[in-house]
Amino acid sequence: MPYTIRILLENLLRNDVPREQIDAVLDWGSERSFATAVDIHPSRIFLHDTNGVPLLTDIAAMRDAVEHPDAVNPKIPVELVVDHSVIAEEFGTPTAFERNVEIEYERNAERYRFLRWAQASLDRFAVVPPGKGIMHQVNLEHLARVVMTDGGWAFPDLCLGTDSHTTMVNGIGVLGWGIGGIDAEAAMLGEAVTMLLPPVVGFRLTGALPSGATATDLVLTITELLREHGVVGKFVEFHGEGVRRLSVPDRATIANMSPEFGSTCAYFPIDDETIRYLRFTGRSEEQVALVEAYAKEQGLWHRPEDTADYTETVELDLGTVQPSLAGPNRPQDRIALADAAVGNSGVVGIAAITSCTNTSNPSVMIMAGLLARNAVLRGLTSKPWVKTTLSPGSRVVTDYLDTAGLTPSLEKLGFHLTGYGCMTCIGASGPLVDELQNAVRSKGSAVVAVLSGNRNFAGRINPDIRMNYLASPPLVIAYALTGTMATDLTRDPLGHSPEGTPVFLSDIWPSQDEVTAVMEVITPDMFEEAYRDIFTGDARWENLGNPGNDRYDWDPQSTYLRRPPFFDEPIGPQDIKGARVLAMLGDSVTTDHISPAGAIPPGSPAGRYLAERGVKRFAFNTYASRRGNHEVMVRGAFGNVQLPGIYEAAMAYRDAGVPLVILGGAQYGTGSSRDWAAKATALLGVRAVLAESFERIHRSNLIGMGVLPLQYRPGENARSLDLTGREVISIRGVSTMDETITVHADERQFDVVVRLDTAREREVYRAGGILRLTMSRYGRSL
Repeated sequence: MPYTIRILLENLLRNDVPREQIDAVLDWGSERSFATAVDIHPSRIFLHDTNGVPLLTDIAAMRDAVEHPDAVNPKIPVELVVDHSVIAEEFGTPTAFERNVEIEYERNAERYRFLRWAQASLDRFAVVPPGKGIMHQVNLEHLARVVMTDGGWAFPDLCLGTDSHTTMVNGIGVLGWGIGGIDAEAAMLGEAVTMLLPPVVGFRLTGALPSGATATDLVLTITELLREHGVVGKFVEFHGEGVRRLSVPDRATIANMSPEFGSTCAYFPIDDETIRYLRFTGRSEEQVALVEAYAKEQGLWHRPEDTADYTETVELDLGTVQPSLAGPNRPQDRIALADAAVGNSGVVGIAAITSCTNTSNPSVMIMAGLLARNAVLRGLTSKPWVKTTLSPGSRVVTDYLDTAGLTPSLEKLGFHLTGYGCMTCIGASGPLVDELQNAVRSKGSAVVAVLSGNRNFAGRINPDIRMNYLASPPLVIAYALTGTMATDLTRDPLGHSPEGTPVFLSDIWPSQDEVTAVMEVITPDMFEEAYRDIFTGDARWENLGNPGNDRYDWDPQSTYLRRPPFFDEPIGPQDIKGARVLAMLGDSVTTDHISPAGAIPPGSPAGRYLAERGVKRFAFNTYASRRGNHEVMVRGAFGNVQLPGIYEAAMAYRDAGVPLVILGGAQYGTGSSRDWAAKATALLGVRAVLAESFERIHRSNLIGMGVLPLQYRPGENARSLDLTGREVISIRGVSTMDETITVHADERQFDVVVRLDTAREREVYRAGGILRLTMSRYGRSL
């Protein structure tokens, strides 16, 4: 039995689920088992601020709706890290970090006061204040227990989070994955998270990484391979001798990008390297001993010689990995570094060392620092039109770069600290250099971003940049030096020394021995110091106050926090009659397309809404920061699919009493776990989404908001059925929730698959969504 399935079995046994679920796990691997839904009870819930705030507004609204508000409280530990709000406004200066934090507090003080209210008012709820690090790196380096204890029990740390990259802790043997905020708040309040028992793909690693290849190159290779193989809705479990040759940070880099290759999780079992890492990052000796003893006793200790009976197998020789990029719009589109310049004349507008994916890995960060040092010694400088930013995932990174003496070289190339947060990786990249931004807007100049992140969807990184490339931190610096993608880094010089000598990448690329020697400066004391007061904020945070009231005092003038309307208009499983198509979309529509996270454009419906309420343009902030205001979010829906008038059309249909549907292609809803992609869809009046296939989290979120996910039968799609989007759509028999249902489109009709895959999903949809179902547990049916 795979390690991940053993953990699920333990969870089911301890939480006393129906016997048929246990039997299905014991029969794991059969067709019957994969058709069985199981009820998972997470050990803890993990949040960030932009997904956490709307979740907490729902909780606050629930407290308003019940007689005893303190009954609405988390039943399990919940931790929230504030890391998604800081924006790279200032860069390339010694004051960049402090100034960006000041701006962050100016814009987000109201939201942060709300988080302080939640911290003071809710049980088992803790907040990591701004400026401490990126949630997944903080989880990896400090918060993750691996094995938890409660009431005399020891059990696996099964962590579910409202960010799809929660999978990062799979690198230390924690089973965890991303869920929507809608499911997360239900789980907080004691509801199970239901899922079909998954197939498990065994990924066997052999060999060792060659000189010059990084963990970034490895994960881009794995992403390409597994997207082609197909792992949506499946667990991936890494095993084999090659696992022993990967450090925990290398494993975490791979686990982090599980959503990019489509799997639910990407798990590395516990072994000696895990134990070494836990001790190295300052976990107590008692905790480290517990993890080792528990894993060995429970059969969760990695034994490379014993291969589980995996559903499918994939294999990779680490020795075949080569330096790579991925882009320009999808993480799985890997390009060998030697081919990156072919036909690519884009100017580099952003070079960002960002994201927990790579800044959690000391080897690539030290490699970047050494490359910067070597470049400075050769007299090279970054090009003046490149926005250079450094936003590491924890303060430990700054500590070891400072101790190693590498920070001055990074700063000479413009890579000053801009903040400890997601920043460029989630689109909080701030404006481009003025001259370049003007050229883009006036002349349509081709500009690219190079970042050490995990996603590169068009429009995600910066609204003025359509092409984005994922790369390792040292390659990010290399492209800042060239200022263009037209340079072949494997053959062309990066620049010239003051004496006119050409300098090549190979001249300044550090050896593995150099990297290993510098890594000796990293000590457990650095982690202990960085995380000693992890839940204590700076003076700005503490001065926000601590209003610990049972009910939140809503401000009717607020443009950040509004009482959500999800309990106001119940919609059950009714037939859909006379619906129109709000949008007809193609393949790989992401949650970024459906619910943008970046800056709010002044001329957009959301921008006009804010301006009408006296909000100055500078204070518009991002969509991500305003997820506590449904009025902003519904106006921003589908803002990244370049379809103007969506909001206005939806409101006109609503006023006319006309229901709406959306037609999509394959892989509908890929990307981030953001629940607002489903919430905004529902608030626009969309009753059903018909697509060729759905990504896991978004489909669950749609159901959670009472929107029916329908899937074309195999071999069929909008094109084969001659749909134009102009049809009048009716869907009858919805209340029966049969496996298939008939869609009537004008004079035509065709059958589709109802993607309510489990009895639990049917129960949620019948109740009108997970929030209504959860509220019914408190004795109030809405």
